[in-house]
Formats: sequence, structure tokens, C-alpha cells
Amino acid sequence: MNILQLNLILKYLYFMETKVNGIHHVTAIATKAKRNFLFYTQFFGKRLLKKTVNFDEPETYHLYYGDEIGTPGTILTFFAWDDIPPGISGPEQVAQVAYSISEDSLDFWLKRLKSHHIQVSKPIERFDETFISFQDPDGLNIELIAHSAPQVNQPWGTNDIPKGMAATGFHSVTIISRCLEKTAVILTGLLGYRLVDRKDNRYRFINHQAQNAAIIDLVAASGDGRGLISAGSVHHVAFRVENEAVLMQCRKKIVAAGLKITEKIDRNYFYSVYFREPGGVLFELATDNPGFTVDEPLKQLGTRLQLPRQFESRRAELENLLPSLNS
Repeated sequence: MNILQLNLILKYLYFMETKVNGIHHVTAIATKAKRNFLFYTQFFGKRLLKKTVNFDEPETYHLYYGDEIGTPGTILTFFAWDDIPPGISGPEQVAQVAYSISEDSLDFWLKRLKSHHIQVSKPIERFDETFISFQDPDGLNIELIAHSAPQVNQPWGTNDIPKGMAATGFHSVTIISRCLEKTAVILTGLLGYRLVDRKDNRYRFINHQAQNAAIIDLVAASGDGRGLISAGSVHHVAFRVENEAVLMQCRKKIVAAGLKITEKIDRNYFYSVYFREPGGVLFELATDNPGFTVDEPLKQLGTRLQLPRQFESRRAELENLLPSLNS
């Protein structure tokens, strides 16, 4: 498949105006919650935005990390399940999560990674951008991509990581797909992306309405192997919409396209719907509202266990059961 063939697909695709604004958040899977917390806050320099629980398994954490104010497009979240096997990267998965960094911070991150004995790739060129790659303690594949685009969010600096050196919001995610053409049609016909480039078996799509976190790379799967979503894997990727009205408009489009999709779900900090694209990756649409200050002030984000209303009566039990992140 080439760019011309994909553009022909788009020419004959019926779609309404799209109001998706890039990536809202990415949710991955970790094992040890404390190790995950220390890595992302102390080493990687992210702010813990929210310490809460999995809606389906409240005995386990759901941790949210992001920039200073929890801007959509900067938010990486984790379900923390102990004693689960490592994931296997492969088709039907988000294979890499990429953050943007400034061009002059590449050496800073190379030195920081090496000083913490984290294996890191040499700088690599792709689509005229330079990036390095490494893994978090559970094996999640992370890329840092250097570019000169202006800053559009508010990095969370630390004593070791000046704000000018911080990894900012998402640059992109990479999806491995066996149904590349069908996945591409969902991105372009329903989510407002456009194919802009190709390198070998990697196709780059950009949402030009998004100010940040605008890129999805699709990689055509090779071989017969399959991935396993477990520790160190991405569970789902969420796309950003402004509010509930837009969310429900998008849901109607997805239903009309013949895809199965959930009803609207209240996730406390956003409203969302979920569906699987034809390649098997779980997609979510999530609203900007109400945001992370709905249950604690901006200066206190992430400092106290926040529970959904249905679990508040179990607070004492859950606080005793969940491991401490700071001790």
C-alpha cells in the first residue's frame, strides 16, 4: 500500500466534520506501584496528578502522571497489578510511546539515562527527527524525540530536571497493525488524521487540529507472531474531545461506521467511550472536562488517595490494602 492508494480510500470515504484534538492520554500496565511511582516522578520528572484506584479492581492503583496542570496530551496512566507476566510486543498493540523534548536536551537525557544504568539507544533519525529509546522498569518502550516546535504545555520541573530539559507532552504513539488500511481509515475517516509521510513500513498520520500530541504512526505487522498485553504494555490510547456533546457526536459516527462502542462512562476526571479499531487496539475518546482539579486543588494534585464515589465507603480498607508509594 502506498500514499496514493490510501488517499483514494479517503476520497470515497463518507465522514462528518471531526472534532478530535489528538491524544488525550495513554494507559499502560505496571507491576510494582511504588517502583512505577519512583521512576516516573523522580527519574522521569513527571507530576503525579492523581492517585486513585482501578474502577474494575479497586484493590489496585490507577496512577496518573503528566505536566504541571494535567494538560490532555501529557497524561500517562498506569494500572498497577502485582505478579503479572511481562508483555510481548507485537500486532494489535501500541508498541511505543514517544515524548517530545527540546533539541538541546538530547545530550542531557542520554547522560541521565546512562548515569541511572538504563540501557538507551544511540540517537536515530526518523522522519527528519532525532530520537532515543529506552524502557521503563516494566519494559514499556519509550522514545524521546527532539524537535524545535514551541512549547504548548507546562512541564513539571524537578531538582534534577530543569523545565527546559523536561520531556513535555506526547509526540506520538506507534501502533503495530495487521489491518493497516482499515486502521488508517478509522484514523482518517473518524478521528481527523491525515497521512503525511511514509518510511519503509511506517506510515505517519497527523491531526492538524491538535496543538500537541498530534501524531500516530502505523507500522505494518510482519510475521505470524502475536503480542501479549501485560506488564510493560499499553492497555489503550485515548483521543481528546472538548466536552460531552462532542463525545456523543463522535460516538454516533462510530456507531454509524459499524463498530461496537460502549455507552458514555464517567471516569471522574473525564467522560469517555471505548471501542476497538479493526486492528485490535483499544481506543478511547475522552473529554477535557471536568479535569483533575475536580476533587483536589491544583497545588495538591496527587497528594491524597482519591476514590470514586462508589468506593468511598471502603476508604479505610483500601488505604490499608494499597501499598504506600512514599515510604
